[in-house]
Amino acid sequence: MFLAPPRELSKTFQPTSGNLLAPLHSLTEPVKLLQEIKRLQLHKMRGFVVLVTLACLATAQHQALIDYLERRLLAIEDRISLWHEQTTRYASELRDLKQQMVSQLENLDKEKETLRTNLDSVGTRVDRVERELDYLETQNGAQPCVDVDDKLIEQQVTLVKEKQKAKYSKLSDCSDMISNIKAMKILKRVGGPKGMWTKDTGRASGRVYIFNGTDEDTIYEFATVQDFTRSLGMSLSKNVRLPSSWRGTGHVVFNSHAYYINQVDEITVVKYDLKNSSVKDSTVFPVQDHVPVYGLTPETLMDLAVDEEGLWAIYATRQNERHISIAKMDANSLDIEQMWDTNCPRENAEAAFVICGTLYVVYNTKQPGRSRIQCVFDVNGMVTNEDAPLIYFPKRYGAHSSLKYNPQEQLLYAWDDGYQILYKLVMKQKLEI
Repeated sequence: MFLAPPRELSKTFQPTSGNLLAPLHSLTEPVKLLQEIKRLQLHKMRGFVVLVTLACLATAQHQALIDYLERRLLAIEDRISLWHEQTTRYASELRDLKQQMVSQLENLDKEKETLRTNLDSVGTRVDRVERELDYLETQNGAQPCVDVDDKLIEQQVTLVKEKQKAKYSKLSDCSDMISNIKAMKILKRVGGPKGMWTKDTGRASGRVYIFNGTDEDTIYEFATVQDFTRSLGMSLSKNVRLPSSWRGTGHVVFNSHAYYINQVDEITVVKYDLKNSSVKDSTVFPVQDHVPVYGLTPETLMDLAVDEEGLWAIYATRQNERHISIAKMDANSLDIEQMWDTNCPRENAEAAFVICGTLYVVYNTKQPGRSRIQCVFDVNGMVTNEDAPLIYFPKRYGAHSSLKYNPQEQLLYAWDDGYQILYKLVMKQKLEI
């Protein structure tokens, strides 16, 4: 009896499709599997080697970077240490400099106090010397304005003969003359370096008028001196536009009329009604060959003045070029009533005014100094240069471009380098000389 083979074995050796070699092919599969395993293991080994290599390279780069950073930090620490040393040294030097400066400032303060004391002492001595000089000049009766020569003597002789033929008839009983200048008051500073300001010299008005400049056509009118003083510039003024420009600073306001000098071809005196805003009258001054009346104020060809007796014109001509002349005018018609040639020189004269028929000429120097009344001329012959005292203005080293006398107040309205100034006068009788 035959035994049957196992079912698995019989299946194995069963012929497949009549091919008896099929079991041999199935025996090669484990070999391929082993080869695949070996190949995979080889790849794993290679990857591991690459990773190890990359890890080594990364470690080397990190170490180089760490070394570089350490070197930079050491360099920064060295610089910080150097900066610290320099800062300490600079701080020490600054402390030393501060101590030196404090010491020098203390010395400068001491020297400043010493200098101030010396200057005060010098100022006191200068004031004393000025007072002594003023006294000596007054006592000695200095007369630098009198220039005596043969030609002048002949002119004086001729003038005396003319006076004898036509004696001036006074319009008032005024016989005052200046004894001294009592006080000075600076009201404000407005306008340019040259100009004229005045109050209406008539009895019924207290208005103030500003003629700013030497070639303009607009007058600034203020209701009172107080309005002018508290005004910011010309803000509180009324503008009065003239029909023509004025020339120089020789203008006056009298009884609500502005009398001003205009020049085109000839010198013209214009009378302008301030109430009606119209020209009331005008006249050509009947003198030829005019020259500036004041040597130090060349813009003023003729100067008008008002006193207790009315309107005056102060002028100069080439015929009497070295000296000043004066004429009495009718304030209503602008006619010339009488004319005089004086012995007051034009040279170094800066301004003039008239009080009770007496002309007072003010002199200065080309470099503005202390103004002084150094020459007088009385049309009535009551006052002479020999009798009149030499009067200095209060100590103010400037230059007057105009001086206007107000007979109602006995004040001088002065324009000094843009400053508006009032001078209070002390009077005495002419016969008291």
